[in-house]
Amino acid sequence: MKSMFPYKLRIAAVLTLLAVFVFANGTVNAQKKAAQSKKAAPAKAADKKSAAKKATVAKKADKKAKDASKTSKKDKNDKKKGKETVADTKSKKGSKKAIESKKEIAERRRREEERRQAAIAEQRRREQAAREARERRLAFERGLRTETIANISNDKTEGEDLNIRRAAIDALGGRAGSVVVMEAQTGKVLTIVNQNWAVRSTIRPCSTIKLVTGVAALNENVIDKQDGSVRNASTRRKLDDAIAFSDNPYFQRAGVQMGNQKVIEYAKRLGLGEPTGVNLEGEAPGRLPYSNNNARIYSHGDDFEVSTIQLAVMASAITNGGHRVLPRIPRNEVEQARFQTFFKGNVDLPQQNVRRVIPGMMGAAEYGTAHRGVDAGLGVAGKTGSCIDKGSWVGLFASVAPIEAPKYAVAVITRGPGERGKYAAAVAGKVYQALSRNIVRTDRNLAQTEFKIAPRVPANNATARVDDGDDDDDDDDTAAGTPEMETTNMNGRDIILVPSAPRQTNVPVQKGRVQKIVDSRPIFPPVVITPETDPTKKKRERIVQIPQ
Repeated sequence: MKSMFPYKLRIAAVLTLLAVFVFANGTVNAQKKAAQSKKAAPAKAADKKSAAKKATVAKKADKKAKDASKTSKKDKNDKKKGKETVADTKSKKGSKKAIESKKEIAERRRREEERRQAAIAEQRRREQAAREARERRLAFERGLRTETIANISNDKTEGEDLNIRRAAIDALGGRAGSVVVMEAQTGKVLTIVNQNWAVRSTIRPCSTIKLVTGVAALNENVIDKQDGSVRNASTRRKLDDAIAFSDNPYFQRAGVQMGNQKVIEYAKRLGLGEPTGVNLEGEAPGRLPYSNNNARIYSHGDDFEVSTIQLAVMASAITNGGHRVLPRIPRNEVEQARFQTFFKGNVDLPQQNVRRVIPGMMGAAEYGTAHRGVDAGLGVAGKTGSCIDKGSWVGLFASVAPIEAPKYAVAVITRGPGERGKYAAAVAGKVYQALSRNIVRTDRNLAQTEFKIAPRVPANNATARVDDGDDDDDDDDTAAGTPEMETTNMNGRDIILVPSAPRQTNVPVQKGRVQKIVDSRPIFPPVVITPETDPTKKKRERIVQIPQ
């Protein structure tokens, strides 16, 4: 058996049988399936149609759904894009605003820094300017004082009273200025301290010009001679107090009614605008305001220029009956022993009109702008002036004493940053103190006899004076009353208690203004003892020559 059917043949036979079996089984199955498929073909065809419809419907539904979805997505996308666009726009705007805001902040900071730096630079500039101005002012002040000292050392003192000169220099002290001391009724010059400034230089008269305005207005009937009121004008003061307190509006209202030509005319009569004729070389004539019609010329002396010697001559002319003396320095022993009086001219006005300003001049010394610097008991009458001219403050004082029969005329002009009329009056006051032994008061009371002015109220009933805001040319701080005149007898000689000129007491007190009630004078009034005279002695007549 083994030999007839080898192993390989047997394997091949088995495989062959298996293949036949599989093929036969597959054919049978195929036939079955074919039969089944033939049976199921109509059903499948129907199913296919139904499936095709369903598929079509489904496709349409899917398409609609897809379209709807696309539309929805598109809408969403559009909305999203819109939102994104809005957001982007807002974001862009926000970023732009942020950028602009940063730029504005940076620009604002830059401008602030520029302003700060400019303010710092301006502050430094002002401080530097202030330092330079202060240095210039100090240098200018030192220059004025240095010039004064140099001028005084070069003065020609021949013929002067050296004792009076020394007293005047001591009175001037450390101030830059000039002093003239002259015999009021003769014109004899006792001393001129700083002759360059007193004779050869001129300066604005400031409020001393009010004496000229007052005399002119009295003679032109602009000021009432009795009560001192200004015609057709309302003023807070009358003439006496207007002079005493240097009331600018008062004299401006009076001056405007006359005009500058009238004031110039009276200024010439009182010796302004021309040389006095003093026997010193190089005398300056001064200046008159021919082309100025401003009201300040009547109160502040704008465009006027005067010298110290002219002020002394003017004060003496007003108080000695209108005679304008020719000032001269006695150069030799003969002139010293027998000084001859010469008049440069006369004011040629009624004496009562010229002298009507005297009560106000007395008031300036007793209770007005000069009362702190002078002793009213010596009979001082004068007018102060304060203003700025030629680069510095100027203080002026023109005066005589004793007022009943003027013996001395003292004029002072000082210059410097702190100078005012009251300080010039103080210099004159020291000179009068040095001359007090030769000042003798008489029994004549000008305020009551010549001008018929009632005495002021007693000191214990003194009233306050309201400080003036408009009196910017002179310092007028305080005032007080003085006792009434009393006359007693001591060993057969009259003792006169001289009262001051009157002042108004009905000035309304304004709220918010500083009021001062001060009496700077001694408690007891000045006592003046008149010298005994022998009527049997014959008085030598004085020779007076008037130039042709």
